[in-house]
Amino acid sequence: MADDGGLRRLQKRLQDIPDEVVRAVQPALIRQAETIAGTMKSAAPRDTGDLIDSIAITPPDSSTPPYSQPGGRTVVPETSVAITVGNADVRYAHLVEYGTQKANAQPFFWPSVRLHQKRANASIKNAIRRAVKKEWGK
Repeated sequence: MADDGGLRRLQKRLQDIPDEVVRAVQPALIRQAETIAGTMKSAAPRDTGDLIDSIAITPPDSSTPPYSQPGGRTVVPETSVAITVGNADVRYAHLVEYGTQKANAQPFFWPSVRLHQKRANASIKNAIRRAVKKEWGK
């Protein structure tokens, strides 16, 4: 049997999470994504507003918008939330974020993620902890 780097063990552990715990954590995931997306909208360049309007939060078990960065059209797992930028009309988010030879970078996506990452992780862990305690106490 080939070494999968622990992937099989992780998949089994994720499958063993009770559905009630997953459902209880989803609001915390969405709340944190809304906070991060709000910062992205504040930090994004305001040329026409199209880039800001293309920032989207995709809840669990939903498809991300087509042409969005990062990801394109993908289904978000039930234990995740995706924040994407871009749509059919706005396909240049990565060029704004990283810059080009002729235009300076105007980062807004990753700085927003890094700014909120610690607090978001702590909030989500607390929600998981509360849900597990509640489920375990049944």
